[in-house]
Amino acid sequence: MENNNRLLNKIFITLIILLVCRLGIFIPIPGINHDEFNQNIQNNGLLNFLNIFSGGGFSTIGIFALGIIPYINSSIITQLLIKIIPNLEKLQKEEGEIGRQKISEITRYFTILWAFIQSISIAFWIKPYTFNWNNYFIVDCIITLTTGSVIIMWFSEIITEYGLGNGSSLLIFQNIISNIPKNLLSYGNNINNLKIFVFISSFMVIILMISILIQESKRKINIISSKQIGKLNILNTQNYIPLKINQGGVMPIVFASAAMSIITYSLSIIGKQYSSIILENIINNKFFYLTFYSILIIIFSYFYSSIILNTKDIAKNLKKMGASIPNIRPGSETIVYLDKIINKLTFIGAIFLFIIAQLPYIIFSITKIKNFQGLGATSLLILVSVSIDTAKQIQTYIISEQYDSMIE
Repeated sequence: MENNNRLLNKIFITLIILLVCRLGIFIPIPGINHDEFNQNIQNNGLLNFLNIFSGGGFSTIGIFALGIIPYINSSIITQLLIKIIPNLEKLQKEEGEIGRQKISEITRYFTILWAFIQSISIAFWIKPYTFNWNNYFIVDCIITLTTGSVIIMWFSEIITEYGLGNGSSLLIFQNIISNIPKNLLSYGNNINNLKIFVFISSFMVIILMISILIQESKRKINIISSKQIGKLNILNTQNYIPLKINQGGVMPIVFASAAMSIITYSLSIIGKQYSSIILENIINNKFFYLTFYSILIIIFSYFYSSIILNTKDIAKNLKKMGASIPNIRPGSETIVYLDKIINKLTFIGAIFLFIIAQLPYIIFSITKIKNFQGLGATSLLILVSVSIDTAKQIQTYIISEQYDSMIE
């Protein structure tokens, strides 16, 4: 009974925080003409992309408009710096819990800085839609948005520590879910044919199935310990290194989509002759667009794979444990072998991501239903991955609680 109460408390804490975060998006910053602002941003591709992850926060310009985005960006920057700066890498690997706390502290400082920079950009961006744009409004807008982002970061850490699942992932999950009813209503108004409805429903199921396949598929690299050698050469297949096909998760497709949106938006506001030529002949050309988009997905897939997996560390840890890959010598040969496998898996995962990213566009070309991208690959991949991870964490928590009660 006590174990059930603990689980219910975790669920309650998570739901309450998610509710507060959602309500904060709709508390507007005063001094903005929201009606005029909403009319002028409907066709802004970059803003529509950001709204997927902010739950419409960039449309409302509420106190939580920035959401969890500055914290995620800061986490990525910190991970990059760890790879570049040896002292930070040493801090993370050798200092244990104290080192991880210092890394978290650095991430928080970057979050405040990143939120401050984004708040300044928004304060100047919304100038045409304010009633009285002055220094007082600029300072008020910057402080409000930055403080809101810090509060969201704090909430995400509370969920991670005291609630269920990863706080950052659940906040993005909630924001995507919040957009689904509006998108479904938009699609419903455009679907008058039963065959089209069945076709779209079937495609949605296919997208979900491929998303789950991408998230859960892995290559098992069997390993054998020194204790097993000489014992009838029997390989214990339960010992293996799991290498996921899609190591970077949804991040490669998120950053590829963001890069394309930023490039398109930047070229459209520049207004120069050469930018119009690039926009019309390259960005708006389907062949060049898809080619460039696929290249970006592959680049970001390899980038995130290199951040998440370090083959030198894997080979070093195997050597420490007295384990090795069958028929592969420890050390440099193991590193080369793992690099070869990971490169192949990353390329296959990138191709899968590109294919699933094109499914909504295929549906649009057939049904001519606009804005189907609101339920596109990026959103569904996030929904699937967060759902699977949260379910696994709940299952692990229940099993650990049962194990503790058995010991007692």
